[in-house]
Amino acid sequence: MLTFFSAGTSGAPPQAFLLTGTTFKCSNSRRLRIWAGEFPDFLPKQVENIKDPYARKLASRIERIPVNLSKGCVMSSCVKPKEQTEANPVVLLHGFDSSCLEWRYTLPMLEDAGLETWAIDILGWGFSDLGRLPSCDVASKRDHLYQLWSTHIKRPMVLVGPSLGSAVAIDFSVKYPEAVDRLVLIDASVYAEGTGNLATLPKAVAYAGVYLLKSLPLRLYATSLAFNGLPFSTCLDWTNIGRLHCSLPWWEDALVNFMISGGYNVISKIENVKQKTLIIWGEDDQIIDNKLAVRLHCELPNAILRQIPKCGHIPHVEKPDAVSRLIANFARPDQSQRANPDSVSTISVPS
Repeated sequence: MLTFFSAGTSGAPPQAFLLTGTTFKCSNSRRLRIWAGEFPDFLPKQVENIKDPYARKLASRIERIPVNLSKGCVMSSCVKPKEQTEANPVVLLHGFDSSCLEWRYTLPMLEDAGLETWAIDILGWGFSDLGRLPSCDVASKRDHLYQLWSTHIKRPMVLVGPSLGSAVAIDFSVKYPEAVDRLVLIDASVYAEGTGNLATLPKAVAYAGVYLLKSLPLRLYATSLAFNGLPFSTCLDWTNIGRLHCSLPWWEDALVNFMISGGYNVISKIENVKQKTLIIWGEDDQIIDNKLAVRLHCELPNAILRQIPKCGHIPHVEKPDAVSRLIANFARPDQSQRANPDSVSTISVPS
């Protein structure tokens, strides 16, 4: 479970800004007040305690958009692009039990590079309205992403998945190849066989485990494991960013639903990925063995591997300059064509 959990531990530094009131309408004609001062009013009140200005700024941009599923409309949380471009959009997923706030450092850099960039919360995690709790199993997460894409994005995308988000991305791209132009997999958690024995736990035990997963000590430990040498104050703030969504009233139910459903097992699907793929890996990842990066590179039909030195499990938080540069170069067809598709290299990162 720690391998899954650590992906969601993800926020140091421009100043947060204020947004004025705006009103949006869902497809069911129910009006939803989005902004209340600096932050959307649907975010847990604990957002006010976050110190990281980049996390505060990205949190102020989160909104909910309507996504119609078979059992009704889910107001789904995401960060929408500032502007639309002619190139295919970059769509950022997140890791296990996390949110779009993982991208607080890298998303602005991608926007500065001129890329149309979305950050999307996977169904069951993040800040979507799950008051009428839908199923949060793998099939439901896949369908939710497809409905969001077909309704709001509508173009082939560069789909980016970190940690367990890589399994989400692989599962989606194999099912809906027309929706994905290219893949970016970051410290990919794709060799776990679902949630294993956790799927067989009695519900009462599962809820007890999920309650423990929310605890500050465990989250602090996971954050310290994911990032080496963090000052305690930063570790505490990043932990609070990573667990902010856990304060929503449906979080426990959604997570238990996912855990007992069996989770992601995409091992057999890896060889069926047809899209060009960029694998990014932190050389000092203490969560997932670096050898699995090489295995994944060998098993994907059309992939390149770029390793980031002095970097752990969540490079888009720890080395956002390197990650944004790699994604930006890969997202532009004229740039990515220059790379040898069989190449493996360690990139140079300024200290």
